[in-house]
Amino acid sequence: MLYDDVSGLSVDIDGYDLHRHERATSSGFDRVTTTVALHGGDETGTGEDVTYDNEDHNALQNAPEEFSLNGQYTLEEFSTQLSTQELFPGTEPDQSIFRNYRRWAFESAALDLALKQAETTLAERLGREYRPVRFVVSTRLDEPPTGDRILEWLEQDPTLEFKLDPTSEWTDGTVSRLAETDAVRVLDLKGQYHGTTVDQPADPALYERVIDGFPEALIEDPALTDETRPLFEDHEDSVTWDYPIRSVETIEDLPWEPTWLNIKPSRFGSLRALFDTLEYCENNGIRMYGGGQFELGVGREHLHAIASLFYPESPNDIAPKGYNEPEPSDDLPSSPLAPPSSTRGLAWKYADSS
Repeated sequence: MLYDDVSGLSVDIDGYDLHRHERATSSGFDRVTTTVALHGGDETGTGEDVTYDNEDHNALQNAPEEFSLNGQYTLEEFSTQLSTQELFPGTEPDQSIFRNYRRWAFESAALDLALKQAETTLAERLGREYRPVRFVVSTRLDEPPTGDRILEWLEQDPTLEFKLDPTSEWTDGTVSRLAETDAVRVLDLKGQYHGTTVDQPADPALYERVIDGFPEALIEDPALTDETRPLFEDHEDSVTWDYPIRSVETIEDLPWEPTWLNIKPSRFGSLRALFDTLEYCENNGIRMYGGGQFELGVGREHLHAIASLFYPESPNDIAPKGYNEPEPSDDLPSSPLAPPSSTRGLAWKYADSS
């Protein structure tokens, strides 16, 4: 099994640090994340907690309790030890998925450290090679949604591809204008989110507009109701899922066998859940693409590494971090990202990065 290639790696931990990061984003909110740094000997492994509640990050920084992590483990043993720790000391996260986000920060940091201590990389451990990573740019449209933002991007770089979040404000004109660019690859309906700031309720008119307007694009996370389900008959192969996907079991619970899935490692929480899902998809002919969570640090590199090994040619929603800036620069890299000439651990810096 794929997980067996990493679960037996040894990791020696003798301390850890937490580092808070904050930055404004192109989506109009201030993003906060926390880097988890696990130390062992002369090496440090890092991971990124992408929990979306800023107060949860503040509470983590100010928590008087210390996690009991020091020791010598296999990665499987470390995961077991981690499951005994209260990763939200003194507070309860607003969403249960946040527990997976924080767990992934520690598990990915442990994998990074174990690989460095073994003087190897994830590619070498899995017997694969890093390949160039195709990416799409994820953004919302201006208000009102005219599509001007996408046209401006394309003037800057005509090769760009996009993942967009349709809303009920999208008109026939909006769809037509965007479709003419032939640059939209994924449309995220956000119908699986509940109680968040990005909820988009089921809207049959919007769904029909999107299905008809973008026949070649992937349609992500529709809300299936008595009114919307019939719209997807004969279009099931274009539907992909993101928010519900956290394990093999969640794939098996989908309304039909998927053709595509969005893989966000942080949603899985554990290395086992992620690698078991990657293997399941490969064995069952399910195509995958990567998704990001506005990472501010090493987490985006980890997404590039995993995409490079498992789904490099897919429309990966993991554009370099500069694309998420409120005012992106005009010298951002184009897709695909060339793999690094040399790397250590889980790190993956595309070849032309500083």
